[in-house]
Amino acid sequence: MGDVKQMIETGQAVLGIEFGSTRIKAVLIDPDHRPVATGAHDWENRLLDGIWTYSPGDVWEGLRDCYGKLKEDVKKRYGVTLSTLAAIGFSGMMHGYMAFDENGELLVPFRTWRNTMTGEAAAALTEEFSFNIPQRWSIAHLYQAVLNGEEHVKDVRYLTTLAGYLHWKLTGKKVIGIGEASGMFPIDGTAKDFNRGMIAKFDALVEKNGYPWKLSDILPEVLIAGEDAGTLTAEGAKLLDPEGALAEGIPMCPPEGDAGTGMAATNSVAVGTGNVSAGTSVFAMVVLKEELLSVHEELDMVTTPSGEAVAMVHCNNCTSDLNAWVNLFGEFAEISGHPMERDELYGMLYRTALSGEKDCGGLIAYNYFSGEPVTGLNEGRPLFVRMPDAGFTLANFMRSHLYASLAALKVGLDILFKEEHVSVERICGHGGLFKTKGVGQGILAAAMNAPVAVMETAGEGGPWGMALLAAYMVRKGENETLEQYLDEKVFGGGEGSVMQPDPADVAGFDAYIAAYKEALAAERAAVASMPM
Repeated sequence: MGDVKQMIETGQAVLGIEFGSTRIKAVLIDPDHRPVATGAHDWENRLLDGIWTYSPGDVWEGLRDCYGKLKEDVKKRYGVTLSTLAAIGFSGMMHGYMAFDENGELLVPFRTWRNTMTGEAAAALTEEFSFNIPQRWSIAHLYQAVLNGEEHVKDVRYLTTLAGYLHWKLTGKKVIGIGEASGMFPIDGTAKDFNRGMIAKFDALVEKNGYPWKLSDILPEVLIAGEDAGTLTAEGAKLLDPEGALAEGIPMCPPEGDAGTGMAATNSVAVGTGNVSAGTSVFAMVVLKEELLSVHEELDMVTTPSGEAVAMVHCNNCTSDLNAWVNLFGEFAEISGHPMERDELYGMLYRTALSGEKDCGGLIAYNYFSGEPVTGLNEGRPLFVRMPDAGFTLANFMRSHLYASLAALKVGLDILFKEEHVSVERICGHGGLFKTKGVGQGILAAAMNAPVAVMETAGEGGPWGMALLAAYMVRKGENETLEQYLDEKVFGGGEGSVMQPDPADVAGFDAYIAAYKEALAAERAAVASMPM
């Protein structure tokens, strides 16, 4: 305890903060990369005029509360006030649209990754670039605003993401990590920068509109992991810690997206490795040995924080509907006079699913709180369907919702593995779905028909991964790559607890997916008949 106190007092700790979809979390780590304190703030996006958004007030209030709780945790545990750090890193949910004018004011409400209103733009850019541009990417949002004739577009002077916005306001630097940048606009893998040829094509597309900017003028500078991204300014320190205890001048690493922090947190940045992050949304990342043969709308091409090519399957929906059902059972437990702690309730229901039929006995769930581009839905309605003679048991019910949380992901992964014949040596799972030992892990192994590892640190997730990237910037050796740093200095070659796929589970999930695809018409009908 005394050693940790001294370490914090002398500014050797590193801080990572991640803005997830439902929680802002801070993790403080020691020089051995172990978490020593945490803080968190729960928040929710709101639907404003049909757009999923968070306000700037939400962002800064959440940040101050999260950091304040981290300070409280440090004070309570070690009796010291946090005042200086070795480095800080910020990450956030990737993609989306944050456009600012010449005065640094937000022109329109933040359009998050969750919005699926850019289909026309995404399709046009995919054709123009011969490169898949997903709906949630920043460039798709910008071009859709152009196509819509939105008045604000002429006034755009800076376009960035949530992580880029935070970093800019705290350091004054308009920079972004390459992994996060790859969710804004395609990356040139050789130059480790935005693809200049595609930028020229975009400028030609919008030239007739007469905007006073070129795309290069309004995009952030791209940095790779380990590069200097500026320092915390006096103004930035006050934004983070209004009480004034935090010193300015702390080094800050390139801001990254939640995909990049997930890769770092699971030691999945090397070629041939992969990871699945399962929370409010779910995405799988596989670091490629070679380029894909074809362009697939279901597969995004992004990069690791060090710029290696990654195939990504991103699904907007994962645990939100599952959580809603667990909360419902929690209400029942409460009114029955037998309330249960949250972790106990989840564990009991998840483990119950293991005794269900492998194909869920004819039960099908669609967890679509929002649209799901992988399966062609621009909007979503949570839906549970079954035949009258289906095996309607609690075990089958829970298993169907666990399957549903990964079903859209499996649709995309089947393309990657079965059509593109991509091989992966190791998959690591992290996020809330994997907290109950052996349940989410086994279901993911069945979905991918591949071994899945879960590390003891999986629960720390993105903010810990962001802290690792910040630590790498200030502690890396000469010519030491991110892959080497993580493998040798953080993980020590360990691969966590590995679960092999059960052939019966694989066959059951395949049968479930076949029925799931067949019944998608019911989900489409629900969207059509239940307008927002």
